[in-house]
Amino acid sequence: MDCPALNDLYAVPSELALAKQLDHVDTHAARFIAASPFLVLASADREGRCDASPRGDAPGFVQVAHERLLRLPDRPGNNRIDSLRNIESNPQVGLLFFVPGVIETLRVNGQARWVADPALLDQMAVDGKRPRSILEISVTEVFFHCGKALKRGALWESPEAGGARADIPSLGRILADQTGRIGVEEAEARVTEAYAKHLY
Repeated sequence: MDCPALNDLYAVPSELALAKQLDHVDTHAARFIAASPFLVLASADREGRCDASPRGDAPGFVQVAHERLLRLPDRPGNNRIDSLRNIESNPQVGLLFFVPGVIETLRVNGQARWVADPALLDQMAVDGKRPRSILEISVTEVFFHCGKALKRGALWESPEAGGARADIPSLGRILADQTGRIGVEEAEARVTEAYAKHLY
């Protein structure tokens, strides 16, 4: 059975839904970015294999250098650097910014490159610890998403949200089970140490 064309399944976007897309970071977007402690960075390699990476820090950790340029510090992680490797071959990226308690989100698309300029690294240091590199994103598209998805998921509102932790094993248990190379106790110790000593 043939699949119907997408245009037969979905209505035409409203004029407002199309008009809200900007080609720069305006005052509202800049304020949202300054309040955001968390985003998801989407990238893809030359062959189109995708990656979505969580990034977080104190609100305002992403710097709005000017209306068409963002700077995102790369804090310590697992050193896989999947996003950075993708960007070397395909600079197109998407960022989705979240602010706790706000159901709307902000999408920014653009072209990225990683830089390691010492002056910039110093500028984005935390507690004297510089990021290893910084992503500079040349902005091409900026728009707010309505809150329907977060509202449906009750991300900030659900009284049960705090109880979900009981249904999800600890990261140490997950790593031990998935890799088969480390015991749960050692895995838990490594995770605890990473969270306590290696955030920056």
